[in-house]
Amino acid sequence: MNRRHWIVTTAVAAAGVIGFQVGNLEVSDHLPEEEARPLIGIASVDGEAYVNAVREAGGIPVILPKSSGAEAIDDYLECLDGLLMPGGLDIPPAEYGEEAHPTVAPLAENRYRFEKALGTAWIEKSDKPLLGICLGSQWINVLHGGTLVQDIPSELGGNHRGLDHAVILEKGSRLAGIFGETEFEVNSRHHQAVGTLGENLRIVARSVDGVVEATETTDAERFLIGVQWHPESMVPEDERQKKLLRAFVEAAVGVK
Repeated sequence: MNRRHWIVTTAVAAAGVIGFQVGNLEVSDHLPEEEARPLIGIASVDGEAYVNAVREAGGIPVILPKSSGAEAIDDYLECLDGLLMPGGLDIPPAEYGEEAHPTVAPLAENRYRFEKALGTAWIEKSDKPLLGICLGSQWINVLHGGTLVQDIPSELGGNHRGLDHAVILEKGSRLAGIFGETEFEVNSRHHQAVGTLGENLRIVARSVDGVVEATETTDAERFLIGVQWHPESMVPEDERQKKLLRAFVEAAVGVK
């Protein structure tokens, strides 16, 4: 069994633990059609929306066990073709040199250590595609040396949790090119956002009230994008958001 086959098998086993299947994948000694599809690692996922969105975009979703060990991380970097960092609770503010605001609900320690180790290695040791969603977008900024607005309502005013609102994309950005337009409605579930921008990133979308809604790398050769909204929840009804997941998966095709 090669390492790629092993990691797919592991993904299916992990999927069974949380009660759903990965891409309707049947494990066998020969996976001719599946072998042509990129393996997309999903860090710390505990629901079906991310899995379904990746599968429908043409990738094989791989649920990653939370291991921050160097050997496991190296295996992920070698075998996976793309990484999706999903939503969740808050990054401990000590990670970017600040005291915690009273509203901060930090990640569980094992998830925090795992996502920090995996995200750092993925950014620094590979050129493979990375898509960050909500918390994942915040991780991208923090791992590039940036900070976060810890609580939008008390620090900036306004609410970005539990509603829909418009986002305005920067013309000429990779993200605008993917969507083919520069303004549309998205869902919103976050109380944090980019504060100080990390190195080698640029802001490519804001809400009408100025809150940062998306960033991307300044490296034109790499797919590395973070969005504050949840496209995986919108794709069943919103054809527009399918474009982002498809672009991500397509960027991972043939990447080794």
